[in-house]
Amino acid sequence: MATFYVPAFSVARTYSRAVGYFTSTSLALFARGIDEFAKRSGTMRLVASPHLNEDDILDIERGYNVREVVERATLRELEFEQRETVLDGLGLLGRLIAEDRLDIKLAFVEQEGRVGIYHEKIGIFRDDLGDLVGFTGSSNETYGGLMANFESVEVYCGWVAGDSARALRLEADFQALWANQTPNLSVEPFPDVARERLIKLGNDRPRQPLPGRDDALTPPPVVSNQPTQLVLPGWLEVRDYQRQAVEAWLKQQGRGILKMATGTGKTKTAMIAATKLAGVLRQREQPLILLILAPLTHLVDQWITEVEDFGVRPIAVYESSQKWQPIVEDQLAAARMGQRAVVAMVATNSSFAGEKFQSVLSRVNQPMLVIADEAHNLGSSTYRSSLPPNATYRLALSATPERWFDDEGTDALIDYFGPTAYELGLAKAIAMGALCRYRYVPRLVELNDAETNLYVDLSAQIATRIASGDSLKDVDPDSPLGFLLRQRAGVLGHAEGKLTALQVDLDTRRNEWFQLIYCAEGRRPSEPGEPAGPKQVDEVMNLVGNRMHLSAHSYISGTLRPERKVLLRRFGAGNDLRALVAMRCLDEGVDIPDARVGYLLASSSNPRQFIQRRGRLLRRADGKDRAEILDYLAVPPAGTPINFNVERALLIRELQRANEFGKLSENYETTLQVLRPLKERYQLMDM
Repeated sequence: MATFYVPAFSVARTYSRAVGYFTSTSLALFARGIDEFAKRSGTMRLVASPHLNEDDILDIERGYNVREVVERATLRELEFEQRETVLDGLGLLGRLIAEDRLDIKLAFVEQEGRVGIYHEKIGIFRDDLGDLVGFTGSSNETYGGLMANFESVEVYCGWVAGDSARALRLEADFQALWANQTPNLSVEPFPDVARERLIKLGNDRPRQPLPGRDDALTPPPVVSNQPTQLVLPGWLEVRDYQRQAVEAWLKQQGRGILKMATGTGKTKTAMIAATKLAGVLRQREQPLILLILAPLTHLVDQWITEVEDFGVRPIAVYESSQKWQPIVEDQLAAARMGQRAVVAMVATNSSFAGEKFQSVLSRVNQPMLVIADEAHNLGSSTYRSSLPPNATYRLALSATPERWFDDEGTDALIDYFGPTAYELGLAKAIAMGALCRYRYVPRLVELNDAETNLYVDLSAQIATRIASGDSLKDVDPDSPLGFLLRQRAGVLGHAEGKLTALQVDLDTRRNEWFQLIYCAEGRRPSEPGEPAGPKQVDEVMNLVGNRMHLSAHSYISGTLRPERKVLLRRFGAGNDLRALVAMRCLDEGVDIPDARVGYLLASSSNPRQFIQRRGRLLRRADGKDRAEILDYLAVPPAGTPINFNVERALLIRELQRANEFGKLSENYETTLQVLRPLKERYQLMDM
């Protein structure tokens, strides 16, 4: 900007520019160089791509009026909640438009019914003598492109032998573009309403000299691309175990797994580690490329808030690549030029594994730290093959990094991230006060006649599979035996008697706040040929809301992200929603420390799932000294004609959860008393 644009504007008579996209701040930046340009009656033509969001693009592809959509996008970009210096610059541009010395057109790719962003970047200056300067380069007309990320520009001077033909070709290309004669491009006039808004601003703003190139036209920190540093927040009290975890990871050369109980602050521990690493790299005058991976979009949103607390505004990498790719490219370019100390990106696993982001990552050659939240999710064949081999530093976070029935995936994660650097189990976390104490209340619920018949039939089929050589150990979930086990778990999870027991327990706690109800997935199983029964989550909502008149709301995969935030806020207020009724969506990562009572209706023998659910309830919060977990275990009536050995083997899997929950609770003796009759029936007293 300072060494090319400003000097060129100071002598040019005309300026023609085609660029990928513009922002209101970048238009204002033009004003720095064109103050003298304007006094000499210079004229300027600008072609840029409007900032079309995903809704805009879909509207165009559906046949909506193109000019109306472009007008909407342009007005959105020209909302004048800007700093005074930005408004002064825009005001000058408005006066140039009013004087017919600035004209703007908007271009986008339109091919085979699809809409894309116009990315070409060329420019032409001519002076009073007719001399020509043509240039092409990688920068956009944004603050980052003009000020921080100017990677390279090829400049061709019309008076230099060998350059003149190239400069004239660029000018001819621009002329064709301006006349809307470029194939596959649609070039629209600048919307009249946006033009009038800039002109009005030009009339309203005082005519005063614009600041020099060294002033603070820079956008405010929350929207700028200025270099930033990772710093520990002043309010953060680093716990001893967090310090130990970071030190252990650094001793392993910045690689390894933190196996820490849910609720003990893995996120902040990881950010402390990243901050320490960034400090070391800063002393070496090296940037840090920080990539955080999370399985779900709401976890990305939580991570963004966490990273901002440490002084850096990260880029959210999910949904449309048009939203994040230009920003990522700009910031990575700034890091390569030594103009940005930290580039932070938070991506969903699916966007991370996508082709566009993989292409970006493959070109990173600065020190990169990959932090994987709920790292066990990355052990699948698709995700583990996408993990960047050029990441110098690697940190995996999970209370349960081992993948259930997937030793290969578990081994692949350890190979990539390194061995466990630090482990903080639940018992130790409770003892040191990092998590709260809890009571565990198992409820035994008998199956009804219809459920028992279906259960007996499924158990017989399972016994047949085992007799034919299948093993209950390391069962493939997609195998015939895996399918039967899922069906059996569905019968247990959807047992009708659980709703009756839940009603009794809820009634005794109807005046309590902060209650979570975890429902079984899917619908109630039925006999072959019969339609599936209702969803348990719907039955529970009907029970809690309609029959018991308690304030509750479902929290499921279909709950939109903005609504989820509102629900969590209402739940945490302690005076609005008494209960959230969930189905899986509160398993991983969601921060709801106020939750005090949990009802587990789902029959899950997956240790990760029930450990995550327990962790949701054991987080510390003001006024919370203990939690309560009610676990509903469905069993067939005594005397049910089923294969004893097979049923005993299957029941062991069910009781493992109860034992895991009970042994660390404050009332383990009560748990043993409740489970004793069942253990005696199946000769499991040694469990």
